[in-house]
Formats: sequence, C-alpha cells, structure tokens
Amino acid sequence: MSEAPPLRPAFRHFQRIPTRWMDNDSYAHVNNVVYYSFFDTVVNQHLIVHGGLDIERSPAIALAVETHCRFFAPLSFPDVIDAGLAVSRIGRSSVVYSIGIFCEDASKAAAAGRFVHVWVDRATRTPTDVPAAIRAALAPLAVEP
Repeated sequence: MSEAPPLRPAFRHFQRIPTRWMDNDSYAHVNNVVYYSFFDTVVNQHLIVHGGLDIERSPAIALAVETHCRFFAPLSFPDVIDAGLAVSRIGRSSVVYSIGIFCEDASKAAAAGRFVHVWVDRATRTPTDVPAAIRAALAPLAVEP
C-alpha cells in the first residue's frame, strides 16, 4: 500500500529554495542526497532567523540523529522548491520535524521527510534542554502527530 504525499496545509512554515545545476544526477533529476540538504536548510534557517541560534557561539547546538525521506515525484533543475516545515514533537532535549518538499506552488509534496534533532551542550556533547528561545520559535510550527 502506498502512502499519499502530504499536502501544503500540513506545514506551518515555508522556505523557497532554488535547485542548482549540480543537484541533478545522471538520471536528470535532483539526486536523493540533495533532499537532506533541503531538510537541513529549512530547519536551520528557521532556528537561526526565528530562534536566534548562533551556529558559532550558542552554548547548545542541535545534532541530527535521524533522517528519513519518502519520494513521490521527481524534481529537476531549474525547479524552485518550497520546503515546508512543521514540528510533530518537542521533547526536553529533542525535536521531531516533518518536512515537505514541494515543486514551486504545487499542492502535493514531491518528497516528505522526518528529521530529528537532539540538543546538546556544545563543549561536552551531552544532551541538554531545548533552549527557551528555540522552543518559542518552534511552538507555532507544532502539529498533531
């Protein structure tokens, strides 16, 4: 049984990302590994812009501990994509994101993913609480799991 692609309303925040010539593989579509770059971009851009994350100096940092992607339709350069972001769970030290990759203005996702961050102390790499400013920036993105 195949899963249906998620629709735009499942996501609370969108970021437009242009594909690049180098994103295409020899099969003339965006290579699967590039989707994980899209995931990183939409999540970290939101954390930096809306949560005040200083990637060079913040005492707590987020490490990716799990990623997953499901593909529904091909994308190809020069497509422009809309990366949709939602938060399906905020724990004490972890955040689970849902991400949808849409061809510009399409209603159905071309790909959908799950991305899990664990927040750790920068120096010791031991789990720590999700910083308050980050938690506040992610709260509006929360959806029912």
